[in-house]
Amino acid sequence: MAINILSINEIVSDPKVRAGKPVIAGTGIRVMDIVAHHLYGDQLSPEQIATDFRLNLGQVHAALAYYYLHQQEVDAQLQQDAEEAKRLKAQLGQQGRLIE
Repeated sequence: MAINILSINEIVSDPKVRAGKPVIAGTGIRVMDIVAHHLYGDQLSPEQIATDFRLNLGQVHAALAYYYLHQQEVDAQLQQDAEEAKRLKAQLGQQGRLIE
């Protein structure tokens, strides 16, 4: 009996979509957005994320599975984005354009 390897094609990367960051296929929703809402900040359940983002539960779990398989890479990107946001916020504050 032959073993069939079944792949889940829910997570894609396209340089034309979100600068090539991994997203849920057919959407612009980044894996890191799902992770951020699940593990940090809001700490939403997969079911709540599916509702809030208008996704099915399989898509949410695919994003979380991708994260756990590529955790170092995604965590590094999350950290980089947080540092960039902090830098931009400081820059806006110095220009007197920060609205809080």
